[in-house]
Amino acid sequence: MNTLVICLIICTLTIISYVWGKVSMAMTSMVSFAAFVITGCLSPQDALANFGNSNGVMIMSMFVVAAGLQRTQFVKHVAHSVNAISKGSITKVMFGYVTISILLSQFIQSPLIVFGIMAPMMMATCKDMGINTSKVMFALGISAIVTCSALPLGSGATVAAELNGYLEANAYTGFVVQLTDPMLVRFPVVIVAAIYCIFFAYKVAPDIEAEEKDIKENRQKVELPPLGPFQERAGYIIFILTTLALIFQKSIPRGIVMPTWLICFIGALAMVLFGVLKGREATNAMNIPMYLLFVGSMTMGSALAQTGAGTVVGDYLANMANTIGNPYIIGAIFFIIPFLLTQVMQNRAVMLIFIPIAIQACKSMGANPIGIIILVQAATLTAFMTPMATAAVPMYMAAGNFTLKDVLKQSIIPALVFSVVSIVWTMTIIPLY
Repeated sequence: MNTLVICLIICTLTIISYVWGKVSMAMTSMVSFAAFVITGCLSPQDALANFGNSNGVMIMSMFVVAAGLQRTQFVKHVAHSVNAISKGSITKVMFGYVTISILLSQFIQSPLIVFGIMAPMMMATCKDMGINTSKVMFALGISAIVTCSALPLGSGATVAAELNGYLEANAYTGFVVQLTDPMLVRFPVVIVAAIYCIFFAYKVAPDIEAEEKDIKENRQKVELPPLGPFQERAGYIIFILTTLALIFQKSIPRGIVMPTWLICFIGALAMVLFGVLKGREATNAMNIPMYLLFVGSMTMGSALAQTGAGTVVGDYLANMANTIGNPYIIGAIFFIIPFLLTQVMQNRAVMLIFIPIAIQACKSMGANPIGIIILVQAATLTAFMTPMATAAVPMYMAAGNFTLKDVLKQSIIPALVFSVVSIVWTMTIIPLY
């Protein structure tokens, strides 16, 4: 039995265990982590590297930065203000938070960071309104994921150049992706996502009470004395500076090495150094089970990529596309399959596999590849159904106390709607022929 088959078996069993829910997701992810190494699907060095993955550092750091902000009175003031303006209307609350989330997602390329910024304020608002966070965290999470880099602002301005690089690398330069083409394709989904998240998502979200452990921790937090004036101001300033550094990261002088993970890490460190959080409070803020889930998810994606599972699927799709005449069906194939595969693989890996395959398929058909390759990219950027899809999913699972079943149930409707809108719209405005 070759490693490809073994890898697929391990992945299947892992997903079954996640859905079954009898074993904790953290334990399942670590068992699969070990299985991938023992069976030779992944080298020990490559597997171990996932513990030092930059997204993992960002997750842990943003937990601490968020805890620091929650320790101040800022989130309480925001919550009271939002509640007063909305007059208790959850729809109005969602309108404000979702709109800000979408705007931030145009300047900050990581949905994880956007959610990390917005979640503390949303949690405080939920507490002030007397509703469970499970009603709103899925909507807040997918608003950051689905709309990331959709407009030609900030990181979105580089999308066209990246796609043109793929066309040049595959010697199909008769077509050029214009700066506004990715926005033209993705903007309807941004609108649909905003409408769904604001008006409908909370209505179908589960109403989950916080676990007893969380309730006890929240009671302890209530009993903590207010911060001193210096620490209070430091909490505000650190959070604001961290957010601004993330938004204007590309403007930081070249001589200063400041990757995204380091900005988050410095923000978390500053929360402790300036006394906003004590060392124990910072440690308690780190959600270790979610971190282990993330590590296991990254390991699964690495194993799938290294064993060639994605390439096998991609080659099969290219052959299928060449035998199908209907452009809408071809568009559906190159959206749905990458969308589903990104649920268990890193989106960058799926893009690296499928965009060249889509270009070659269009090249052999003499078709326009622009719409197809943007569809592939859009599919990989709108994956939100599993914790393996993107690092933001484990964060909103933790914030909403969701199980994988909860996430899957909430994902079905938006996944179908976003897929249909993306495919029909794209293949209509940028036809193959």
